Amino acid sequence: MTAPVPIFGAVADAEPDLFAAEQHALEQARRAAAHEHNHQCALRELVAHYERLLRESRRLVQRSDRAERQMNQLNARLQEMATQLEYRATHDPLTGALNRGAVIEHARSCLLLHDIVLVVLDIDFFKQVNDTYGHPAGDTVIQAVVACLTEMVEGQAFIGRVGGEEFSVVWPGLNQVQGLALGERLRQAIANTEWPAPITAPVTASVGVSWSARGSTFEQAYFRADQALYRAKRSGRNCVRMAD
Repeated sequence: MTAPVPIFGAVADAEPDLFAAEQHALEQARRAAAHEHNHQCALRELVAHYERLLRESRRLVQRSDRAERQMNQLNARLQEMATQLEYRATHDPLTGALNRGAVIEHARSCLLLHDIVLVVLDIDFFKQVNDTYGHPAGDTVIQAVVACLTEMVEGQAFIGRVGGEEFSVVWPGLNQVQGLALGERLRQAIANTEWPAPITAPVTASVGVSWSARGSTFEQAYFRADQALYRAKRSGRNCVRMAD
């Protein structure tokens, strides 16, 4: 009697056959069923049941593998979404700078360990920019200011957009002289920026700077920097003032 053709195909090289021993036993039973005439019926029944068992086992293993892959993909997607949500919760959507809440959190963390310089700057006459050139041009100015600040601090400070046209820079470890010099560099960088069309008028910023010792509160640091900012505005704008 010709031996029946095996039901199962070859398993891919990359995936070891988990049922090799069972497959071998099945082949032995097939050979016995073909030659031992007294036991053919029993062996054929055994072969049929064993084949069904192997089919169902392989199907369950494949289903488990698919479920595991899908679970890993789902976990990766959830992690990606969590990262995106965290970013959106802490960053300004227009500029990518930190939002007000994130600036406050970073500044408070810095003050636990370091003295800090807090710079608060405001674009001068920003409403006129919007009224004259349109809100898209105003958005361009805001984005350019953040890009300018980012280039100036070179990753050593935290930059945030804390209002419509108001920005903050938190730099740990600087002293008062360095803080005043930083404010002046930022002011000059903005004043010297070449703006794209349709903006033809210069754009400047008023800057307030405060220095706070380690252990100070953010509220104290911000209040003093904000007072210095208003002094800069009262002094004619496009200038820097240091908090007392």
